[in-house]
Amino acid sequence: QVQLVESGGGLVQSGGSLRLSCAASGRTFSSYAMGWFRQAPGKEREFVAAISWIGGSTYYTDSVKGRATISRDNGKNTVYLQMNSLKPEDTAVYYCAAAPRAFGSSLQTVSLYTHWGQGTQVTVSS
Repeated sequence: QVQLVESGGGLVQSGGSLRLSCAASGRTFSSYAMGWFRQAPGKEREFVAAISWIGGSTYYTDSVKGRATISRDNGKNTVYLQMNSLKPEDTAVYYCAAAPRAFGSSLQTVSLYTHWGQGTQVTVSS
């Protein structure tokens, strides 16, 4: 079982940066692919970025490519999402999620993930 706790959200001006963190409990963190999703008011939850459980392959939605970097530290049971050049349209609740032994483009699929955090709010002002 994996429990996930996000942190690092907040209010930032357009063009600013944030680093989101997701701390995982449990001894099997390294066997999970990790993803970041976001959900804006009135919209469906959407994929942002993911990192595979082995090999460290990363995947991004087109709207954040070049502005976001996902990374993981298996020694700290933590996954990060560095977001730069933030835009008002990045405003959403950001969720961390874990998918057991997953890799590939399927990491963009919400239903692949078995564990979710509670979310952290990111608000970008114009």
